[in-house]
Amino acid sequence: MDQTLRQYDEIIAKCKALFLKKHQDYSSSWRILRLSSITDQLYIKAKRIRSIEEKGVQQVHDPIDGEFMGLINYSIIALIQLELGEDGPIELSRDQVETLYDENVAIVRTLMRQKNHDYGEVWREMRVSSMTDLILTKLLRIKQIEDNKGSTLVSEGAGPNYMDIINYAIFALIKLDETTTSGITN
Repeated sequence: MDQTLRQYDEIIAKCKALFLKKHQDYSSSWRILRLSSITDQLYIKAKRIRSIEEKGVQQVHDPIDGEFMGLINYSIIALIQLELGEDGPIELSRDQVETLYDENVAIVRTLMRQKNHDYGEVWREMRVSSMTDLILTKLLRIKQIEDNKGSTLVSEGAGPNYMDIINYAIFALIKLDETTTSGITN
């Protein structure tokens, strides 16, 4: 578990650094997005990953790890949007954004630790392509929840699904990194 926490924190540090640089470039313009638009952006990224996995080649040379990082950061945006709501301020300072980012990451990291304990790090035995499929499944669930105006009968809401997307994307990045450093290609 110590190795997982270290790898997890390294990936989050990279994602956060990118997020804050984009905030410097664009401010918090993402605050204008409705949750359904964020979900669709996540869906586009996950479908691109799956398409490249299936085709084995890509023509746009944006790396897959960048798409997984995008899944992490856009899911954090979704969690922040859920927290602040549509009526909250659009313009957020760097300090506000960083605090919101860190607070949400802390919650998601705790969830990961709890699930990782119960499941015994089974994700390490999974294929990255399975993680991609699980992310897509979570997104289709979120879309259905959004279409139902947030109402569910027995299922968790959108927030926990965004959290699972973050964790699956981090696990995929860990596996991709381990595969690359061991000389094995995916």
